[in-house]
Amino acid sequence: MGIEENKQIVLDFYAAGARGDMDACFALLADDITWTNIGSTKLSGTYSGKQTLINQLIGPLFSQLKAGIASEVERLTAESDIVVAQTSGSAETLDGVPYNNSYCQVVRIRNGKIAEVKEYFDTELTSSVFGRK
Repeated sequence: MGIEENKQIVLDFYAAGARGDMDACFALLADDITWTNIGSTKLSGTYSGKQTLINQLIGPLFSQLKAGIASEVERLTAESDIVVAQTSGSAETLDGVPYNNSYCQVVRIRNGKIAEVKEYFDTELTSSVFGRK
């Protein structure tokens, strides 16, 4: 796949999330995806495999939020099979606490699927909202 196709996969992932279409989001992930959240927060670590990612990161995180995280893509840069997305996300916890973070995701595309993500974000904000590890 080319650079523009790879960028479109990442855009499609965020667009599906913005629509609340988690099935479409998950369909864009490789079954053997590796997703790493940097830092030492409760949400930090490496999640290997789509089901692990859903069960150990996405499910527990979204269960604490009123309506998931509304993400906006601010910039995409790509080279070869890597797409770097600068995004902002806004959410609210079930307790009414705002969670508005900035992200940089380094995404590797393989065979038309998101195969690897390394996510950088404000870890202090994450810890202050969701608690310490």
